[in-house]
Amino acid sequence: MLPDNTVPFSKLDEKAQELLMAASAGRKQAYVPYSRFAVGAALRCRDEAQTIVAGCNVESCSYPVSICAERTALTKAVSEGKRHFTGLSVVAERVEGRLTSPCGMCRQMVLEFAQDCPVYISSPELDQVLVTTTSRLLPHAFAPPKSSLVLSACRSTTDDCQQ
Repeated sequence: MLPDNTVPFSKLDEKAQELLMAASAGRKQAYVPYSRFAVGAALRCRDEAQTIVAGCNVESCSYPVSICAERTALTKAVSEGKRHFTGLSVVAERVEGRLTSPCGMCRQMVLEFAQDCPVYISSPELDQVLVTTTSRLLPHAFAPPKSSLVLSACRSTTDDCQQ
């Protein structure tokens, strides 16, 4: 049984499909010698070019230092000066028939930069897509006040500051 907000990939708009395909491509770069559970993620930046930054999970034999695909994409984007996002996609195998959504740590980290951002979650087949938002993934989240998000954005890029 699919959740109510699950739609066929073909029914998504072109930008959502493009974001999912970027996550799927990112997934192919995953380094997962221990779990064999590859995940890809992609963020669309709110910039003139609508840049897409993809990431994959990277494991270490010291498992706690491994990094999830969502945080890889996010840290890549932030390290390149991107602080505002208009979409997140995640592609991973289903677990017990259910689409795999971001872990709690990733949800918290993404919320730092995108408090009500669309999220698209699918399996590698890109057949069905769970459509949700960051705020639905982590309701009642511990989040920075919106004023501090604006201030941090102003410190990093003055021309992208929205007040």
